[in-house]
Amino acid sequence: MIGKLSGEDRDRELADLPEWTVIAEPEGIRRRFVFADFNAAFGFMTRVALLAEQANHHPEWFNVYNRVDITLTTHDAGGLSRRDIDMAKAIDALLA
Repeated sequence: MIGKLSGEDRDRELADLPEWTVIAEPEGIRRRFVFADFNAAFGFMTRVALLAEQANHHPEWFNVYNRVDITLTTHDAGGLSRRDIDMAKAIDALLA
């Protein structure tokens, strides 16, 4: 079973993810991505979907036109876990 990160571990890991925000409900992290248009947003979502499937760790997300909001949490751990941090880093790498 994947464990929830302690507050200290969470803070240390999030220092490398400045665009992600801690949220309380569900306990996890969230980031908003804005693209030029719907095609760019949908292409990004497709790439994230492939990452998520490989990792067997699927985000909660919401899309309107050129905006994609992604929430990462590990329900089995009851909050933010190493899997969420790793997924956030992989998602960010898609934009590099």
